Amino acid sequence: MIKIEDLHKSYGKNEVLKGISTEIKEKEVIAIIGPSGSGKSTFLRCLNLLEEPTSGKITIAGDVLTDKGTNIMKIREEVGMVFQHFHLFPHKTVLENLTYAPINVKRMDKAAAIKKAEDLLTKVGLFEKRNEYPNRLSGGQKQRVAIARALAMDPKVILFDEPTSALDPEMVKEVLAVMKNLADTGMTMLIVTHEMGFAREVADRILFLDGG
Repeated sequence: MIKIEDLHKSYGKNEVLKGISTEIKEKEVIAIIGPSGSGKSTFLRCLNLLEEPTSGKITIAGDVLTDKGTNIMKIREEVGMVFQHFHLFPHKTVLENLTYAPINVKRMDKAAAIKKAEDLLTKVGLFEKRNEYPNRLSGGQKQRVAIARALAMDPKVILFDEPTSALDPEMVKEVLAVMKNLADTGMTMLIVTHEMGFAREVADRILFLDGG
């Protein structure tokens, strides 16, 4: 599913990733842990080309991301990402956040996109919030919307960059419950997390990064 070979990433003279090689199978859930500044988020962001690797090779579902002619938009359709700070569109409703990319990137029929979005919001327990704007939601609700938005594109893998670290403790459980349900459906997931109990419960394997 995912093959990473000798991945390096430098910012000037500062080498953040120092030759990472690993493979992730389809339906695997991988927890990525390690101290702050060890390159965890940079590693994740290289996997959907939000960061361009300095060298090395990344292959996802047969597509070589690091080839010059790679269609970045196609890769981002297949590799969903959930960010620490949600990154929802503040000027769009919850429903519009979920339908924007399917309609404008995948050219999905609007009615079909709305139906899919409503089904996903039901799954994450937020159907009744579909017409609200993000500023009316709690942090936990925003993150559940962000997960539903990633799923709306039918990705082959979802990357989670510390999805609970910006949340109040009482909101962490609701987000972890959605992620656990997602893991149970067989979604391939890579999760940068400090939630060690969750990592032990849900992850098939743990990748430990220290100093790149």
